[in-house]
Amino acid sequence: MAVRFWHRKKKPPTRPTSSQPPAGGPTEASLSTPASKKARWRRGLSRLRNALGRPFEHIGSAGQGQPTSETFFSALEEVLIGADVGVQTASQLMDQLRDRSRREQPADIAALRSYLQEEMCSVLQKSLYIPPQTLPRPWVILVVGVNGVGKTTCIAKLAARLKGEDKKVLLVAADTFRAAAIEQLSVWAERLGVDIIKHQHGASPSAVAYDGVRAAVARQADVVLIDTAGRLHTKAPLMEELKKMLRVIDREIPGAPHDVFLVLDATTGQNALSQARTFLTALPLTGVILSKMDGSAKGGITLAVSGQLGVPIRYIGLGEQVEDLEEFIPEDFIASLFDETTPEISLDDMPERP
Repeated sequence: MAVRFWHRKKKPPTRPTSSQPPAGGPTEASLSTPASKKARWRRGLSRLRNALGRPFEHIGSAGQGQPTSETFFSALEEVLIGADVGVQTASQLMDQLRDRSRREQPADIAALRSYLQEEMCSVLQKSLYIPPQTLPRPWVILVVGVNGVGKTTCIAKLAARLKGEDKKVLLVAADTFRAAAIEQLSVWAERLGVDIIKHQHGASPSAVAYDGVRAAVARQADVVLIDTAGRLHTKAPLMEELKKMLRVIDREIPGAPHDVFLVLDATTGQNALSQARTFLTALPLTGVILSKMDGSAKGGITLAVSGQLGVPIRYIGLGEQVEDLEEFIPEDFIASLFDETTPEISLDDMPERP
C-alpha cells in the first residue's frame, strides 16, 4: 500500500475564476471543471495502455501463438522497450514473466495480464516514498530540471494541490535567468492566491532562495516551492550553482531543502533517464515528477526510473488542467494501464503534445 505524501483530508484545489491560463504561461495548465481521479488516470495513460495491450490482443490469433509462446514474450518485450521501460528493466520483467508462466501455466489471457501487472507493480514498489513521522515547518522543496520540461507549470499545479490541502504555500522565483519565468510564476501566485518571493531578472538565484526561506519562517509558511532555472544536465557550472543554493538554504534552515524534485518530460523517454542519472550524481534527489505523461506512449520511463535509479516517482502530469498533477501511486498507475473497461483510443486520434 503506497504511503500518501500528505495525510490530511484533501479539499479541491483553489482555482482562478478565469478558465484561461496565465498570459505568457504554459498552456498545459488551463483551469476548468475537473474530471474524476479515475477518469484522469484512464485518459492520461491512454497511449501507453493501448501500446501495452497490443500483444495480448493477438494471443490466440492465427500465427501469433498461445499465452506462453516465445512469440508472445518477444512481442511483449519489444513493446516494453518501445515504451521506454528500458532494455535492462524489460528483460528482467520478461524473465520473471517466463519463469512464472512455466511454473503456473496460465490458462488464459487474464491470468497472464495479472502476472505482468504484479511484476510491474513490484518494480515500482522498490522505490516508494516513505514520509517522515513529522514534517518540519516550513517544508522546503527545490524543483530542478532541464529546459522545456514544464517545471514552472508543475510548481503551479503542486502549489494548487497543497493549498487545497490547507497548506500555506510560498513560491520562490529563483529562475532569474529568464524574466518570463519570474513573470509566469508571479501570475500563477496571484491566481492561486499564494505568496511569492522574487527579485529582478539577473539577480543571484542563491540570494532569492535565501530571502525565500527567511520569508517562509517569518510568515509561518507550511511549504516553500523554489523554482530554479532550467539547465542542461551536462553543464557543470550550472550544476555547481544548484549546489550553492543547497548550501545557502541549509544554513538558514538546517536539513533543508527537505525535498529535491527533478521534473522529467515523459515524452523524451530514455533521454529523461540519462538526465536523471546526471542530476542524481550532483544532487540529493528525493523524487521525480513526470510531466506530459498524457502525451506519450513512452510512459514506461516510470519503471526505468524506479527500477534502475531507485528514485521514487512522486507525481505525474496526466493532462492540461491544474488538478491533473497526480500523486503517483503504483497501484493506481498499474490498474489504469490494464483497465479493460476503458474504450480503446487510436493513437492516430490522439493530439501530439508540443
